[in-house]
Amino acid sequence: MLLRRKSFRPRPLWRFGVLAMLSLPGFALAHDFWIQPSAFWLAPGGTTSMSILVGHGSFRSKSLIAANRVTRFDRYGPEGRFDRRAELKLGSATADTTLHFGPAGEYMFALATNATPSELPGIRFTDYLKAEGLTPALTLRAQTGTTDAPGRELYSRRAKALIQVGSAGKASSIATQRTGLSLELVLERDPYALSPNTDLPVRVFFEGKPLAGGTVKLNNLDFDERPLATQVTDMTGRALFRVPRIGNWQLNVVWTKPLKGNPQADFETTFSSLTFGYPRPQTPRRVP
Repeated sequence: MLLRRKSFRPRPLWRFGVLAMLSLPGFALAHDFWIQPSAFWLAPGGTTSMSILVGHGSFRSKSLIAANRVTRFDRYGPEGRFDRRAELKLGSATADTTLHFGPAGEYMFALATNATPSELPGIRFTDYLKAEGLTPALTLRAQTGTTDAPGRELYSRRAKALIQVGSAGKASSIATQRTGLSLELVLERDPYALSPNTDLPVRVFFEGKPLAGGTVKLNNLDFDERPLATQVTDMTGRALFRVPRIGNWQLNVVWTKPLKGNPQADFETTFSSLTFGYPRPQTPRRVP
């Protein structure tokens, strides 16, 4: 059953405090990070504000990430690929940028950040690994007797957003192309050209290879207290989702690998997301 849409209102993350967040059972889910345009469908030549968001549910907020951590912000579209990092206004109290579009077609944005260290108490780190399906890290910590040790990692972000300009026509290759992100969600079909009641296949690639065993979550961005669906990728890195053709949607996945000889961290973790959305249905006008 689809619920009524609610408007997005950023919630300042700092009002809750980092310690309060760490005390919550669902803190691991607050790692969601994504590109959120005000609209995913626009007219040719149109514009939309865009923000980089983090968290979920009542902890959703505008990301506080510093501009010098963004290593990529590329736009792919009918006119080719362009670097748009100079257009980001990170730290603004409102949107992080305004996106400008030209001819009709589909446009994909791809963002990447550099890595930064993080440390959690052992029990919190274990909860987080379980919530994100990071079984290899859980297994390694158990085998090495370090389950109760603090969890030290270097983490970075990857995010993509698919925007439709003009009416959707035949399936676009922009929707399904790989952009070379180190952890990447790649659609195998164009969600804007899918027939109703058709599965949307997605593959996950880690360092250029299909990722088996990754936990992919589908979130309705209008009601994101918890995922709508969760799938684990098969041996080819593939998962299937049935996505309603209404509302704004996010796919996300997390993966980690052990680090050896690194004084800062024992794991390198990457968070990746892909967002897309559909326009609201037009309400028929009453005839007097």
